[in-house]
Amino acid sequence: MGLVVQKYGGSSVADAEGIKRVARRIVDTKKNGHQVVVVVSAMGDTTDELIDLAEQVSPIPAGREFDMLLTAGERISMALLAMAIKNLGHEAQSFTGSQAGVITDSVHNKARIIDVTPGRIRTALDEGNIAIVAGFQGVSQDKKDITTLGRGGSDTTAVALAAALGAGVCEIYTDVDGVFTADPRVVKRAQKMDWISFEDMLELASSGSKVLLHRCVEYARRYNIPIHVRSSFSGLPGTWVSNEAPQGGKPMEQAIISGVAHDTSEAKITVVGVPDKPGEAATIFRAIADAEVNIDMVVQNVSAAATGLTDISFTLPKTEGRKAMDALTRAQDRIGYDSLRYDDQIGKISLVGAGMKTNPGVTATFFEALSNAGVNIELISTSEIRISVVTRADDVKPAVQAVHSAFGLDSESDEAVVYGGTGR
Repeated sequence: MGLVVQKYGGSSVADAEGIKRVARRIVDTKKNGHQVVVVVSAMGDTTDELIDLAEQVSPIPAGREFDMLLTAGERISMALLAMAIKNLGHEAQSFTGSQAGVITDSVHNKARIIDVTPGRIRTALDEGNIAIVAGFQGVSQDKKDITTLGRGGSDTTAVALAAALGAGVCEIYTDVDGVFTADPRVVKRAQKMDWISFEDMLELASSGSKVLLHRCVEYARRYNIPIHVRSSFSGLPGTWVSNEAPQGGKPMEQAIISGVAHDTSEAKITVVGVPDKPGEAATIFRAIADAEVNIDMVVQNVSAAATGLTDISFTLPKTEGRKAMDALTRAQDRIGYDSLRYDDQIGKISLVGAGMKTNPGVTATFFEALSNAGVNIELISTSEIRISVVTRADDVKPAVQAVHSAFGLDSESDEAVVYGGTGR
């Protein structure tokens, strides 16, 4: 029997009917001769509601207790799903992340997985049961505290369990039919891909594509676990994410462009009037690193000859904006800058494709499309297979649509279907 790990997002288990529909799909997989491990997210908007509740009680909740609160959502989902499966005549056992052996570091709210020891999961499978695991959570290695992996962490839980158990595939079920060339909520004519490489999917995920979490794809590539992205609302074949196209899939010659991603969850900080001398940038980003803030794009302006000062801009998650500003304010005397500017009304648009490194003209077409759409560019960042720009938040939607059309990615068939509300 093959072992399959399936993950169901919050939109798939949003209500009782959704849970029963998911239970039927799981039982069908079991009937086809597979051992099944299921990872579930919290129902619908449960996590957001718990966050809102915490903020009403405490503006800055303690990390340990915040994690204890947020993990309640997945525990509700796993228990209800186990009940629904048993109602269909099959045995199921539910496990928290800790019980499933998901061992993490001690960083609350965004812990990283150190190890997975799925002894209890293996026992459940050997006894013929379906194992259901609460996603997004684990237990710290040193203090044995409950931890969470950050938003979207259920994807990572699923891939980590698939690697630890030697599963043949990790199926990620969401509310769209696979990975599209752009977010179908923004580009109605986005095309579904049959297959995409880990390399391109990593770039799309890190650039704002919400269908898969970056850490999930990173983990899958490291352990070579094929991911099958599908909708829990339909029976369509979905998208394979792997090193090589599956047999019968697209040929190995990849398309020049895989897709267009966008992200409106970032902010921009500009450090104004930085002395243009060695070590200043290092001091700035050491202060940011010590505050445990992740940064994305970085741009330094040319030094003004008259003053010997320059400006350094970088983007970061909006949720970490306050921490970064506080850290830089404390370091002002060491750095010697003039002032700070904070802007959270920005958006990032990224063009991704492994084929662009061998095809001239991609960059020109990208910027011409933005120009024709009347979109002004504030920052630019590139890699071998990605071009990213920062614009005003209001310009994101027309920018994505213009770039998508400019590279001939618009579908001529029916519009992409979005079955749920959030895409996770």
